[in-house]
Amino acid sequence: MTKTIVLTALAVISVVLSFFYEVIPAKSATPANTAAYAITPYAINSGEDMVRALELYEPVEEESEPEVEAYYSKKLNMRFANPDARELVETVAKWIGTPYSYGRSSKKGTDCSGFVSAIYRDVYGVDLRRSSHSMFQEVQRIKKDSLQTGDLVFFRRSPKQPVFHVGIYLKNNKFIHSATSGGVMVSSLKEPYYRNYYYAAGRVN
Repeated sequence: MTKTIVLTALAVISVVLSFFYEVIPAKSATPANTAAYAITPYAINSGEDMVRALELYEPVEEESEPEVEAYYSKKLNMRFANPDARELVETVAKWIGTPYSYGRSSKKGTDCSGFVSAIYRDVYGVDLRRSSHSMFQEVQRIKKDSLQTGDLVFFRRSPKQPVFHVGIYLKNNKFIHSATSGGVMVSSLKEPYYRNYYYAAGRVN
């Protein structure tokens, strides 16, 4: 009985005390007017103020990047940005798969210098000498990191031996040439064989 009286008394006391204390909710970390400042730091008193505020904080659209690739060669599986190279690229692409044939320069068969001379004659109207070694004597020497589409790349087996192979540079270390095994094809200057035998690059003026 005594226990019941004590519990009842405590309950009454707690109810009475609750009237003397106000529960204050925790303050938000973000001020109530933050949303307004997200739009503008000054007062908005008219419709014009609102329009000006929205224009001020209108998200800036990033400029779209310029068209990097002008066209794509499906046969070469490469994209080219320089439209001046279109004729060259489209012409060499038609030679892909032509078998290697020493001393010839037609789509029925061609060697490396025959292929290059035929392309330069058809695309640029330039008659190059018939051998890769002779072509090397005609070109302006350029650095490897300055290669552009249409430049020539030359190969030799050792410093004491003459140039024995030539190809036409495309892009991204890729060049097209007529190989003894495979005929007209696209290869990379990074391939071990061509990396080892690469000699120089040249530009036909």
